[in-house]
Amino acid sequence: MAAGGRSVACCAAVLLAAALLLSAPTTTEAYDSLDPNGNITIKWDIMQWTPDGYVAVVTMYNFQQFRHIGAPGWQLGWTWAKKEVIWSMVGAQTTEQGDCSKFKGNTPHCCKKDPTIVDLLPGTPFNMQIANCCKSGVINTFNQDPANAASSFQISVGLAGTTNKTVKVPKNFTLKTPGPGYTCGRAIVGRPTKFWSADGRRATQALMTWNVTCTYSQFLAQKTPSCCVSLSSFYNDTIVNCPTCSCGCQNPSGSNCVNEDSPNLQAAIDGPGKWTGQPLVQCTSHMCPIRIHWHVKLNYKEYWRVKITITNFNFRMNYTQWNLVAQHPNFDNITQLFSFNYKPLTPYGGGINDTAMFWGVKFYNDLLMQAGKLGNVQSELLLRKDSRTFTFEKGWAFPRRVYFNGDNCVMPSPENYPWLPNASPLTKQPLTLPLLVFSVALAALLAYA
Repeated sequence: MAAGGRSVACCAAVLLAAALLLSAPTTTEAYDSLDPNGNITIKWDIMQWTPDGYVAVVTMYNFQQFRHIGAPGWQLGWTWAKKEVIWSMVGAQTTEQGDCSKFKGNTPHCCKKDPTIVDLLPGTPFNMQIANCCKSGVINTFNQDPANAASSFQISVGLAGTTNKTVKVPKNFTLKTPGPGYTCGRAIVGRPTKFWSADGRRATQALMTWNVTCTYSQFLAQKTPSCCVSLSSFYNDTIVNCPTCSCGCQNPSGSNCVNEDSPNLQAAIDGPGKWTGQPLVQCTSHMCPIRIHWHVKLNYKEYWRVKITITNFNFRMNYTQWNLVAQHPNFDNITQLFSFNYKPLTPYGGGINDTAMFWGVKFYNDLLMQAGKLGNVQSELLLRKDSRTFTFEKGWAFPRRVYFNGDNCVMPSPENYPWLPNASPLTKQPLTLPLLVFSVALAALLAYA
C-alpha cells in the first residue's frame, strides 16, 4: 500500500511539474541577454544653494546599446519628499503648473507634488537652453550617435533643504517614452560629479549628486509585439510570411487597420489616435507596424549573400534613427555591407561575435518613411563562409533573433523555414517542448502502472 501511495505521489508530481512548465508565464524581458547592462541613468547634480533650496542640473544618459527614445520623446516624473516647488527651469518644462495660489508676487513654474517634465523643442531661444537640451525628448544610443545620447535640463527648486543634510531626494521616479516600459529604482546618493575645465587642468564638483537607474521591459511597454520577421531563399520557392496575428488580429469589421488604397486613408490617419502616437497599420495577416524580411540571396564558392528589407506598415509614423539588431553565428565573418552602418555587439564576451547592430546612413536611409511606396529600407550583406560551420541545412542561414528599435520581433516557427529541396520532411519536425514534457510524464505513468 505504501509503495502504491509512493507511485501515485510520484506520478502526480511529474504531472504537476509538466503542467507548471507549460503554463508558466512568458518572460517580461526586463533583462535582455543581448544588452545585459543596458539602462538609462538619471544623474541629479546640485550646483549651487539658494536662500530656500538649490539649483541642479539633471542629465539622462542612455547606456543601452541599441534602444533609443524616439519621438515624441521622454517624460520624466517623480514625487517630492517634502513640499518643494520648482521656481524655474532651463531646457525643459513641466506639463502642468499645479495650484500655486498660496504664493504672492513671484509665482513658481510648478507647484505639483508629482511634476512631469518634458524636453523643449529645437529652435528654443538660446536664453532658455543648456547643453544637451531641446531635442524634443529624443535620446539616441551611444553606438549610433554618441553626441546625442544624453539629455539635460536645469531646475531651480524651492522650499527644499539648503545643505547636504537637509535636502531630501525625490521618490517614485518614472520615465515614459511617452508610454510605459521603463521601471526606475530609488535615488541613490553617490560621489559628487566632477567637471573638468576645457584645458583639463582644473576640476570643480557638484555640491551633492544622486543617481537613478531605469531599465526597460518590452512586456511593460506593450502587451503585443511591434515587429515580425519573414524569410525566403534562392534554393526554395517558399516565402515564409510573418506568423498570423504576430502583433494582433484584424477586427471582424476591419476597424483597427486600413488598406493602402482605401478612400478613407487620410481621414483615418488624422483620426483620434494621431496625437497620442497610436499606430495605424495596414491591414495584413500579421498586423505589425514593422516587418523585417531576410532573404538568402546568393551562394558563392567562398561567400554567401543576404538581403535585408525593413518595411513600415504604420501610416502614422516614420522612424528616425531606426536600428536593427540580429543574431547569427556567421556574423563574425561579415565581409561587406551595402547602404547600412554596422557594429558588432559582443554581449556574451569570450570572443563570441554573433550579434550585429545595423542602422541607416545619415541623410540617405536613416529615416524609414511611413507606410507606402517609400516606406522601406534595404541592404545586402556579404559573408565569408567558415568551412567548419557553414551549411544551408535545417534553416542555419536564417537569424536566431531579430530586434527593431530595441523590441524583440516575432520569428516564424523553425519547422516552417525554407528547406533545401532534398531535405527529408521527417527531419523538419523538431521535438517541441510540450511533446517532450508529456512524453516524460507518460513514461513515468507507464513505469508505475
